[in-house]
Amino acid sequence: MASSPLSCSASDLYPLLGDAANATAAAEFICGRFEAISNKFVDTGYALDNTYLLFSAYLVFAMQLGFAMLCAGSVRAKNTMNIMLTNVLDAATGGLFYYIFGFALAFGTPSNGFIGRHFFGLSEFPSSSFDYGYFLYQWAFAIAAAGITSGSIAERTQFIAYLVYSSFLTGLVYPIVSHWFWSADGWASPARAENLLFGTGVIDFAGSGVVHLVGAIAGLWGAIIEGPRIGRFDHSGRAVSLRGHSATLVVLGTFLLWFGWYGFNPGSFINILKAYGESGSYYGQWSAVGRTAVTTTLAGSTAALTTLFSKRLLVGHWNVTDVCNGLLGGFAAITGGCSVVDPWAAVLCGFVAAWVLIGCNKLAEKFHYDDPLEAAQLHGGCGSWGIIFTALFAKEAYVNEVYPGQPGRPYGLFMGGGARLLAAHIVQILVIVAWVSVTMGTVFFFLHKLKLLRITAEEEMAGMDLTSHGGLAYEYNDNEEEIKKQLGVA
Repeated sequence: MASSPLSCSASDLYPLLGDAANATAAAEFICGRFEAISNKFVDTGYALDNTYLLFSAYLVFAMQLGFAMLCAGSVRAKNTMNIMLTNVLDAATGGLFYYIFGFALAFGTPSNGFIGRHFFGLSEFPSSSFDYGYFLYQWAFAIAAAGITSGSIAERTQFIAYLVYSSFLTGLVYPIVSHWFWSADGWASPARAENLLFGTGVIDFAGSGVVHLVGAIAGLWGAIIEGPRIGRFDHSGRAVSLRGHSATLVVLGTFLLWFGWYGFNPGSFINILKAYGESGSYYGQWSAVGRTAVTTTLAGSTAALTTLFSKRLLVGHWNVTDVCNGLLGGFAAITGGCSVVDPWAAVLCGFVAAWVLIGCNKLAEKFHYDDPLEAAQLHGGCGSWGIIFTALFAKEAYVNEVYPGQPGRPYGLFMGGGARLLAAHIVQILVIVAWVSVTMGTVFFFLHKLKLLRITAEEEMAGMDLTSHGGLAYEYNDNEEEIKKQLGVA
C-alpha cells in the first residue's frame, strides 16, 4: 500500500558537516528526526489508503438500500414488507457467514488455486496483507451478489428459503469464485506471480463475472425451479405484465445504486496513493480512479438513453422502469473492464448492454421465465457482455498500470493484443455458470423437494405481507383484518 520509509545514515551525513566537535551527534540527531518524519509519511499513506477503502466500502454497502428500494418498487404492494425484509437479512446473514467462512475461503492466503484456507473468523487479523477495511469492502460485495438473487425469486418464495440460499451463497459459493479471480493465489487471477491462465489471467476488475454473473445464475436457477408467478402468463402462453407498485421507489433505488457504484468500481483499486512511474507526477493511481468513475458513468448513461429510445420505438412509450434497468445494465457491463478501457469504449459498452438486456427479456418471455426485477437478464446477460467487452477493448497501457509486473501481458483483441485474453474470459463465463449451477441449482432443487421453496397459491394470491409478516406495508386497505380472518392468519 504505502511506500517504505526513506533511510538516513549518520555515517554518510557526518563528512558533510565538517570537523566540528559535535558533528557526529548532529548527524545522528538529523537522521533521527528525518526517519521520524519519514515514518509519519508512511503512516499517513496507510491511513489515507485505508480511509479511501473504508469510504468505498460504505458506498458499496449503501447499494443495499438501493437494492431494497428497487426491489420494493418492482414488486406489487402486497409483497413490499417481504422483499424489504429479505434485503435486510441478505446483509445480516451475509455478515455472519462471510465473517466465519467466506473471507477465509476467498482470500485466505497462502493457499491453493481453488480455495483459501486462512483467516477463518478473521483470525490473525490485521496482517501485513489485509486490514479490517478490506474485509468490510469484500463483505459488501458478497451481499450484493445475494441481493441480485433475491430479486429473481421475489413474490413467491418461502422466507426460510431466503435464509438458506443467502447463507450458502455468501459463505461458500461466491467466496470460492472470488478466490479464483481476485486472490493472488487463484488459478485464473491476473495477480498470480506465475502460470497465469493463457499468460494473462482474467481481468474482471470489479466483478461483472464474480459478482453479477454469480448472483444472476443463482437467481436463474431459483426462478426456473420455482416457476413463474401466478398470472404472469395467461392460458395461451402470452406474457401478462405484473407491474411493480411504485416507480418512485424504483427511481430512488436506481439513483442510490448509481451513487454506490462509485465505490464499487473506483473503490476496487483498494488504494489510491500510488504513483505510476516516477513520483512527483500529476498522473498516478488517483488518475486511474477518476477515469474509472468516468467510464462507469458513461456506460450507464449510454445504456439508459439507448433503452429510452429503443423501447419508445418498440412499444410506443417512454418507460421509466425500463430506463432504470437499462442504466443498471450498463453499469453491470462496464464493471469488469472499467479500469482498463478508454471512455469512448465505455460508451460502446453501454450501447450494446442496452440491447443485450432487451434481447434477454425477449428470450425470457419466449421461454416463460419470470424474474420480477429482470435480475438474471440484467446481471447475467449484461455481466457476460461486460466480460467479453473487456477482452476486446482493454488498453495495453492501462492493463500494465493496473496489473503491473508481467511485461507483455495480453490485452484487448480489438486493441491489438491478440485473442488470449478473450480465451481466458470465455473460460471465466463457463466455469462460473457451471459452478453456480451445480451448487445453487442443487440448493434450490432440494429446497423444492422439501417443500421449503415456494409458497402456496393461496398465500401468493393474498400477498406475503399479510400471510407471513403480520400485515400490509401500507395502510390503505380498510378490510385488512377481514382478509386475515378469511385466510386464517392471526
